[in-house]
Parts: sequence; C-alpha cells; structure tokens
Amino acid sequence: MTKSITLTIDGQEVTVPAGTTIYDAAKEAGIDIPVICYHPHLSANGLCRLCSVDVGWRVQAAACVTQVAEGMNVNTQSEAVRRGRRTILEMLASTVNLEEAPEILAHLEAYGADKTRFNGGEKRTAPIYDDNPFYLRDYNQCINCWRCVQVCAEDAQYTFALSFNGRGFHTQIGTFMGDGMPDTTCVFCGQCVGVCPTGALKPKRQAMLEQGLSPDEIFQQTRRKRKKQ
Repeated sequence: MTKSITLTIDGQEVTVPAGTTIYDAAKEAGIDIPVICYHPHLSANGLCRLCSVDVGWRVQAAACVTQVAEGMNVNTQSEAVRRGRRTILEMLASTVNLEEAPEILAHLEAYGADKTRFNGGEKRTAPIYDDNPFYLRDYNQCINCWRCVQVCAEDAQYTFALSFNGRGFHTQIGTFMGDGMPDTTCVFCGQCVGVCPTGALKPKRQAMLEQGLSPDEIFQQTRRKRKKQ
C-alpha cells in the first residue's frame, strides 16, 4: 500500500502519495506554480528554477524535482519567491530573444519583471542554422531548457542527435562535432520542435509563411529533390 503524505501548501492542507513532487501536489490542490524548463511528458531537471518555492530550508526548493515530506509547509508566493522568479525572468530577457515565447512573456508580465533591468549585459548570440528542409534552429531564442535534448534522447526518440555544447554562459544546444542535422542521427520526427517553448526550433514552412512567401514558393524550397539516375 502506497504511503500518504500530508503537507500544507499556501495554507491549504494536501494529502498525496509519497514520492509526489511539490509541483504535482500543488497542481492537484489547484495551485499554479510557474515553470519553463518543465514539461509533463519529459524528465524534470530543475534547470530554470522558476518553480522554486519556500519550504523553510536555507535555500528555495525547485518544485518540479523536490518530493513532498510529511508536515512540509510550502509557500509558493512569498515575497522572496516572487523576487527570485522576477530576477530569473529579467536575466533571461536580458540575454535571449523572447519575442516568440508567449508563456515566458506572460510570466514577465505576471511578476512585473523589468526587461531592461540588465540591459548592459552581454547578449547570447548564435548563427541561424538552415541545414535541412524541415526546421530552422535559431539559438538566439534558446534558453537551454533541455527539452529538445531530452525528447531526442531517453524520454522519447532515442536518437541522441542533440546535446549541449560549450560551457557556462556560452553553453548552447548543438550536435556532435557541429554537424548539420542531415549528417546526424536525426530522423526529423519533429518532436524537438514540438516541445520548444521559445521558437528556437521552428518548422521551416511556418518561418517562410511569416516571411511572406506563397505556398507554391514554400513547396519549391522545401520539397525533396530526387537524385538524377
């Protein structure tokens, strides 16, 4: 029989099975905790820390990976928690193009984040990779949430075409030896595009429509050409 855990979240008593994360326990109680890197069908890694909550520890806990404990008292909206989330969002806005990240833009507004607070900081820049007929890779919009890497690996596809390259501030999603996607193990399933929250991975036809190309022009540029015999 599964053991039950009773805890308090924002003053509300909640009982859930042992092993449940704070995020899932809060969701069951109807309490919304903001997330960016977390995806319900992928492994949680606690990378972005936007879901951090106050549980009375020395540091805040990432709700998506921290399991509940008996008697735990969780505060998801304390001033310190909100200030931390606001700073995370402001730092993201200062280094990454978030124009096509509607969920993150909504968080910026909800937490009163100042997108210009760290304007003097260095922007993370990268070339736009247009190396296949299916999708573009614009890592100027990438927040290193790891979703595309996970879905390409053990969480779904098991092709391992994507990984992290670089270190620290210069970490970016990439491929082995920087090869173009057609020269990797990619099978162009599109799952990485589907889980990307920022537009860093975009279907090529969508990008061309946004550029004003007609359907016929898009077809000519994206159709697979047969090799001459």
